[in-house]
Amino acid sequence: MMQLAVSALAVRAPFAMRSAATTRTSVLQMSTYATFKTTKGDFKAELFMDKLPITSSNFADLAKSGFYDGLSFHRVINGFMCQFGCPHSKDPKSSRAGTGGPEPGSSYTTPDGTTIVRKGGNIPDEFVAEISNKPMTISMANTGQPNSGGSQIFINTKHNSFLDYFDRSSPSKHPVFGQVVEGMDIVTAIEKSKTGPGDKPVEPVIV
Repeated sequence: MMQLAVSALAVRAPFAMRSAATTRTSVLQMSTYATFKTTKGDFKAELFMDKLPITSSNFADLAKSGFYDGLSFHRVINGFMCQFGCPHSKDPKSSRAGTGGPEPGSSYTTPDGTTIVRKGGNIPDEFVAEISNKPMTISMANTGQPNSGGSQIFINTKHNSFLDYFDRSSPSKHPVFGQVVEGMDIVTAIEKSKTGPGDKPVEPVIV
């Protein structure tokens, strides 16, 4: 199961930027958090809604609709990452786990009111913020082809800089749109799960 929460943070403008008119005011910043309630325990992640609104809103919309409930981590590699979000993984033993995504033609809205249609079940690439695939960051999975992200995500458990879209050392391009902020020990426990063929956990880790 997954829960979403939105909170408002009052952020003071840097001193050098303040004027007489802004000294007593604050900038209101909305933060979105997702709590992953797994069979190994709970962990909480912040979504970078302000930096990657297309990718973050896609994830938030799917979470709110219950799309992710009952799915399992279908690919876990110790020292690399934990992958999640394929609808076929509701059956942890399915050979199709890792191949699915959202309903083609479904849509969602970003914070500025823009409607995004998931063409073929996929969303547009959002290569706009140079955030590296560092440990405990959440990144968009894709097939390697342009605009092929959908519902699948992965949590980095080491610094996988070669997955950064701005790293020219490899063709991989995976935008980071969130970060685990609580329950890192739970992510580590998932990462260390005993796995079998296809890097599937022997004991399913279900959300």
